[in-house]
Amino acid sequence: MESDLEKNIRNALRQIFDPEIPINIVDLGLIYGIEIGEKDEKGHPVTVIMTLTAPNCPMAEQVIEEARFTVSHVPGVSRASISLTFDPPWDPSRMSEEAQLDTGLYGMY
Repeated sequence: MESDLEKNIRNALRQIFDPEIPINIVDLGLIYGIEIGEKDEKGHPVTVIMTLTAPNCPMAEQVIEEARFTVSHVPGVSRASISLTFDPPWDPSRMSEEAQLDTGLYGMY
């Protein structure tokens, strides 16, 4: 079950849009997981496991830093880090149903 903190983190990440596709990184399927550590005096350390649409994405650093910055400002988060992975590689089937509808890909994956 998703905690309130995880919901708040996902909602914050929905404010970040892929620079090449006008869909937020959550609905695009770039967020593979959110690890919330034990609470300390300032809040919880959080690691976001994410990918990019392509390993050679020219905007990779910008997207990763924006995600880290955004999560670090969610109430209850003491520090944020991003773990970038390409395993498994991203593909359009990871998009939310709404994102697939928006891009005309619904039913293709």
